[in-house]
Amino acid sequence: MKNWNWVFAAVLLFLPGLSGAQASNPSDAVAPQQQGKVVASVETWRAATARNPHDPIAFANLGLALAREGNYPAAVTAYKQAAALNPKLPGLQLNLGLAEFKQGNFQAALAPFQAALVSDPRSQQARTLLGMSYYGARRFTEASRHLAIAAKADPGNLELHQMLAQSCLWSKQYDCALEEFRRILQKDPNSAAAHMLTGQALDAQGKTAEAIAEFQAAVQAAPREPNVNFGLGYLYWKSHQYDEAQKSFEAELVLDPSHAQALAHLGDVFWKRNDPDRALGLLQQALAHKNDIHLVYMDLGAIYLEKKQYPEALQALLHAVALDPEQPESHYRLARAYQAMGRKAEAQKEFARVQELHQKADAPLVSKMPETPQSAARE
Repeated sequence: MKNWNWVFAAVLLFLPGLSGAQASNPSDAVAPQQQGKVVASVETWRAATARNPHDPIAFANLGLALAREGNYPAAVTAYKQAAALNPKLPGLQLNLGLAEFKQGNFQAALAPFQAALVSDPRSQQARTLLGMSYYGARRFTEASRHLAIAAKADPGNLELHQMLAQSCLWSKQYDCALEEFRRILQKDPNSAAAHMLTGQALDAQGKTAEAIAEFQAAVQAAPREPNVNFGLGYLYWKSHQYDEAQKSFEAELVLDPSHAQALAHLGDVFWKRNDPDRALGLLQQALAHKNDIHLVYMDLGAIYLEKKQYPEALQALLHAVALDPEQPESHYRLARAYQAMGRKAEAQKEFARVQELHQKADAPLVSKMPETPQSAARE
């Protein structure tokens, strides 16, 4: 599962003044001209809502008091009751969005942050939080649009620029991603994460040799960074530099013996070197850790086919086709398995399918790497 918990901590990194919206006096966010500087308890505001069930300010300040205690679900309920009475109450939508955001409810945070931005289009806080919520909701195209504006207004905030760069990368806006990563590297030349992500963007543009150079820089800067050796190894593997790929995959496995992608690709290296027994052991290890890697089933099918273990080959290749029905090599190997088993009609059907499909290029590295910052959990 992807790890998005880091986004919560990013609030403090990106917006040092953010706490003013929910951790200050009620008057700071809601109707200051009416509330003065009174700091009230949850019980006080709950009593106020009971006395005045049509008073949006009472419900809004109940929400503030609950949020101050960290009771965000109850705060959301109070804010929504306030919004039902007066959705344009100053500060209300921003606070509602924050209460959702701090629970990781990024999709739910979008509407209130959008409303806050409509209310004050110049609000850097609302703009940045809206972009971060799109990012947390994995809607990277929309995230990049808002984060680009926020980052331009805060050129020194490297974390904000990195979030923008990642949003551009994952929405396939590679020129934007490269521009942002280069900006980060100008200020922090030893950022392994920036080198890695720059490499992914370059590889996605077909500039694999340049991508290798970026990953080499990342390895030099942080050789124990999760996935850095795998990423370099994948690029070597993709370039058919199998000796170098082996070294990199093995370096990743020293750090994480359960890295399924490294095991799978190292197994493929040995298969390509005509060492099926060693390849088989590595592929089976990869399968034990992650059961949806297409390459694993492709190679297992080929190895079992060579060993004349046809039922095992057929099972593996059917699984490969199910994982990627548009990959012609999967259908070709499946056709060969049917052919070896004397199932001619099924073999002909698969050979015909191969003719319908165009050979796919190797997938870009970005499709193999985690969709999280490098400090987050592995795939």
